[in-house]
Amino acid sequence: MMKKPTDTLQRFLFENTPVRGELVRLESTWQGVLERHEYPDVLRDMMGELCAAAVLLAATLKLQGSLSLQVQGKGPIKLLVVECTGDLQLRATAKWSGELVGGMAEMVGEGLCVITLDPQDGGQLYQGVVELEGDSVAAILQNYMARSEQLETRLWLAADAGCAAGMLLQKLPGDAAAEMDEDAWQRLTLLGDTLQPQELLQERAPTLLHRLYHAEDVRLFDAQSVTFHCVCTRDSVARMLKLLGHDEVRAILDERGDIEVFCEFCNQRYEFDAIDAELIFAEAVVTLASAVRH
Repeated sequence: MMKKPTDTLQRFLFENTPVRGELVRLESTWQGVLERHEYPDVLRDMMGELCAAAVLLAATLKLQGSLSLQVQGKGPIKLLVVECTGDLQLRATAKWSGELVGGMAEMVGEGLCVITLDPQDGGQLYQGVVELEGDSVAAILQNYMARSEQLETRLWLAADAGCAAGMLLQKLPGDAAAEMDEDAWQRLTLLGDTLQPQELLQERAPTLLHRLYHAEDVRLFDAQSVTFHCVCTRDSVARMLKLLGHDEVRAILDERGDIEVFCEFCNQRYEFDAIDAELIFAEAVVTLASAVRH
């Protein structure tokens, strides 16, 4: 018997209402994040909630590219970043200093919520920025969606050392949709507020939806897999060094002897010595010469 995937995103909708939803559960993917960095428990749980939220929002957009969620602060927590691609590949990292005490608003302090959409198909990059407002990942993102996207969105998120999970409800825009069931949004979000964090972390989508919405006509779609994946490669780092330029790279090598680059997402280490660097720029010259000949 095949083992059921532990990392899934499932869409659902309420028939004859202007409301759609999604549920996400991350186990192996979440462990992929935690294996590469050691976070304090309170920061770990925030990161897990942001990971779950990134998958939920990326799935609503159905983009061919990537979505990046960033929480930038001036408090002990400096930065939380999660990237999720359109095919639900995820990576995440955080920066902090000092002791983490108090609520999220206190730990992050004054800051910004930034959502970036990179189509990666020739389309225009989009970035939305709002000031941080709220004392939880869910509250910050709900305020972002209301202020920047004008979409009524509710999120319920939870995370611990073993799992990160979340549920999203979104009200579809348009007067025609509202006429289907004008009380649906209030009714369904109130029921969603009865959801407990441990239920999100422990129960599967069919069980959760039945517990919350057994009186509603809910259509649950097939699960999509979510995976941890970092896009960094030695070639991509080499391209970055090319952009620095031969003189700058040579100066770094003269000072340090070699160049070490660490990926903040996956903690992978890339090392380039003087020979490696010369090969990078030699290849660039060969490529340019070939382009000129043709």
